[in-house]
Amino acid sequence: MLTVPIHPPAVEEAVGLGFYASRTPGVAGRLKGTPDDFVVSEISDYPLPDPSGPYTVLRVRSRDWEQHELASAIARRLGLAAHAVQWAGTKDRKAVAERLFSYRGPAPVRDLDLRGVEVLETYSAREGLVLGHHYGNAFAIRVEELDADPLNAAARYREVERELRAGFGIPNFFGLQRFGEVRPITAEVGRCVVRGDLAGAVDAYLTAPCPDGRPGPGDLARRRFAEHRDPVEALREFPAEYRFERTLLEHLARGHTPERAFRALSRELRLLFVHAFQSLLFNRWLTRRYGAGLPFDRPVPGDRLLRLQRDGTLRSQDAIPVADDNLNECADVVARGRALVAGPLVGFDTPVDPGPVGELFEEALSAEGVTRSQFRLPATPEIASRGAWRPIVVPVPPIALSTEEASVVFRFALPKGAYATVLLREFLKTGSSR
Repeated sequence: MLTVPIHPPAVEEAVGLGFYASRTPGVAGRLKGTPDDFVVSEISDYPLPDPSGPYTVLRVRSRDWEQHELASAIARRLGLAAHAVQWAGTKDRKAVAERLFSYRGPAPVRDLDLRGVEVLETYSAREGLVLGHHYGNAFAIRVEELDADPLNAAARYREVERELRAGFGIPNFFGLQRFGEVRPITAEVGRCVVRGDLAGAVDAYLTAPCPDGRPGPGDLARRRFAEHRDPVEALREFPAEYRFERTLLEHLARGHTPERAFRALSRELRLLFVHAFQSLLFNRWLTRRYGAGLPFDRPVPGDRLLRLQRDGTLRSQDAIPVADDNLNECADVVARGRALVAGPLVGFDTPVDPGPVGELFEEALSAEGVTRSQFRLPATPEIASRGAWRPIVVPVPPIALSTEEASVVFRFALPKGAYATVLLREFLKTGSSR
């Protein structure tokens, strides 16, 4: 089959997803027509049960809930502080998702009575969850409105899969939902935070439209606030479900500074903004690496390696530098599947590396007008970031395909931190949704 370079759509390139690993044409289709088309189940590292433990762990199945909103809703139902409920991994909003939450306190005596939420299990534990306290996720994802009949689409998908397996795997991009599934502007907010411009961060969150010009919910309220700048009037215009925007507006209406209003948001949400900006920088560095022709399946001097633990997990802080004197040994470890090449999630401790790998990263930082030291975030030190390392590829997992009526269903599992939509974009070649 004739293959030619295929360019990602503008909405993906805006957040750094600048290439496909495969050249085989895909078959376009629709993802997430309804939440039931995107089912994700957390592969959990369960906290150790302890009947006398101070924590409660909930295993929950939810439909069409954003992670922070669901945690806040659970806290309100249980009469807990707004930020008391913790989790291991963030899930897509438009999905049916099964995952764990934890909090310090007794188990609920009745159902949570939240729309689209079912509590599957509760138990007491000696420790609560922290971010990353899981192994990965299993997915069942339906692709509808295909640009070919389902059998032909499935056959084409298998051709893409064969090419990916013969290549270096899946580029470990952060997917679009990392930047806001409805309105992908979290990286823009994070950029302002890292630059120390908290007023700009608040303004971006309240007024910025979708970067690619798509219409979105709340556009009218955002445009009106951008014009009149009256937070009291804006509280009458922003819908009640826009809880985070309304938190900011309520503080502004009381005469608080934008900086104080920003700090009223949960630490988890403020961290999400910083992490989104780090993710943008990683994506753009990964695209630059691909454009420079540097390998993904073997290290070069200036790279870092993350060793695979016995349970298949990675320690993102414990990266091994690759230099000329250990290059052969590092290449052998990667070839034997004992380690993965990793790239930087920038922080104030991210080292300066010589050579082409480091130069590409310096270019990415310079293009965004930020430095490593700014990630100390003196205005908000509680969300400062030392930095970490992230694998640059995800090995292609076993993929089960089935045709059902006018659709194709993908079933597979991925390690934590990897995005199902990034895998699927290789097969659809139109982005993560349409």
